[in-house]
Amino acid sequence: RRALLAASLLAPGAAWAQKPPQRSLTETGWYAKGKTKERPVRFTGTGGVALAGRRWGPLVSGLLIGLPLTTGPVSFFLAVEQGTAFATQAAVGGLLGQVSICLFCLAYSRSAPRLSWPLSTLCASLAFLLSTALLNLGHWTIWAALALLLLAIGSILRIMPKGMPSAIALKPPRWDLPARMLVATGFVLVITAVANQLGPQLSGLIAPFPVFGLVFAAFAHAQQGSEACAVVLRGIVLGSGAYTAFFAIV
Repeated sequence: RRALLAASLLAPGAAWAQKPPQRSLTETGWYAKGKTKERPVRFTGTGGVALAGRRWGPLVSGLLIGLPLTTGPVSFFLAVEQGTAFATQAAVGGLLGQVSICLFCLAYSRSAPRLSWPLSTLCASLAFLLSTALLNLGHWTIWAALALLLLAIGSILRIMPKGMPSAIALKPPRWDLPARMLVATGFVLVITAVANQLGPQLSGLIAPFPVFGLVFAAFAHAQQGSEACAVVLRGIVLGSGAYTAFFAIV
């Protein structure tokens, strides 16, 4: 039942009735004006992020990735299976985990102009893991975690490159969308399965691991260059504001 519910939370509702031509953010803004007939669409979770990114470009992808697409379901299952006290402390860890996400974005955006996408991915992943290890050494309150995350978002937005959307349309392979949904569902199940051994704070710290940030950034970097990749990563940091509000309420 948990697997089915996780899949339903992360899967797309419906694809476009008519697939529009591929257009970049620079050509269309956030939508195509007067060039294609738009059809109603309903999408949720990670599938929706992929569809929105193909439609409106890397900035929108980044903004949506910044939402708690996997950590939201993780928080729900932790509350159901481990209790609200566990989920509350995990939410504090989730706020701290987003600090690591912001550092991941900074590390990738700084390394991308000089390194290939595999090496940039490695550097950014190491930044996330190092930050997670250091943050897990302390005992954090909700207010301290919230203040640190807001400081991280503001500071990193000031120093990370702004980038430039590419005129080249991103063309992910056919397996891209189902693979993302499978990975997301599997990640939720693994975190909730081992949460009791990890404890609430470390569960919350690990839950934001940038499964989708890695994929979107790597595709943008490989196909569109470091400037477009920086747009995606900046969008993730900007989207962290909504993530912050979600877990502060939780």
